Amino acid sequence: MMKKKHNRESEDANIDMTPMLDIVFIMLIFFIVTTSFVKEKGLIVNRPDDAQKSNKPSKNVSIKIDANGFVYMNGRQIDIERVEANIQSFLAENITENAVIQADKETKHGVVVRVLDQASRAGLPRLSVMVDKE
Repeated sequence: MMKKKHNRESEDANIDMTPMLDIVFIMLIFFIVTTSFVKEKGLIVNRPDDAQKSNKPSKNVSIKIDANGFVYMNGRQIDIERVEANIQSFLAENITENAVIQADKETKHGVVVRVLDQASRAGLPRLSVMVDKE
């Protein structure tokens, strides 16, 4: 009896990857299609406006004009030409629509009118002038 000689080259098997790649691509397409139709459930939330978010009490802009025509805003002296800029910087930090202007009875009307004009240009829709009762 003769022994068969085994050839190493004939025993090596080739693996065909084509069917496995087909299955992977079919699964990929399946998952892409099914996930695009999934609708998540959730609650619809009505959020308040930015103005309602703030729990800080609104401050009024307090402007005082003394008899010499010096202007004080919230207790600090400012230049009469810088009233509008100071009000705008105050409004950037605080939420308010009101300004209260208190002028001394010896103050010239022109100074009060200039302050009122600058306050309205700064964006304050409600301006009040305080009057001393005698």
